[in-house]
Amino acid sequence: MNYKRLIISLLLPQLAGLIGSVFTAPAIPGWYAGLARPPFSPPNWVFAPAWITLYLLMGLAVFFIWQKESESEKEKSAVNLFWLNLFFNAIWSPIFFGLKNPGLAFVNIVIILIFIIILIIKFWPIRKLSAYLLIPYLAWVSFASCLNYYIWILN
Repeated sequence: MNYKRLIISLLLPQLAGLIGSVFTAPAIPGWYAGLARPPFSPPNWVFAPAWITLYLLMGLAVFFIWQKESESEKEKSAVNLFWLNLFFNAIWSPIFFGLKNPGLAFVNIVIILIFIIILIIKFWPIRKLSAYLLIPYLAWVSFASCLNYYIWILN
């Protein structure tokens, strides 16, 4: 087992979440609290445990693809695409909460959705478990996209 890659795979997604929380936490009681939100908007406390869990699953998914020292071009491509997806994931909170721009954040989250679908397709032939581990991420980001869209439209 490649422990260095395991640690990187588990820590980088959590770091993306930490970056997001730096922008999210200060905006929740002020700007975000004042926004009109759709009736299906979950309570604020749901987001942190959901994302911590999703980042763990994402990290495991990429690790199972990336764990071998001698990886194929297909595996390298899938892992690189994962890191690019994580970049777009990490910048969503600074866009939405930092810039207070739900419209641009919606464009970003659609990009994330597209990446997730492509990742599931790329991961499937390499390691089916990795593809399955991304399904909760796809479900949550689909929901978050709807929430983001309605916040953008309502405000």
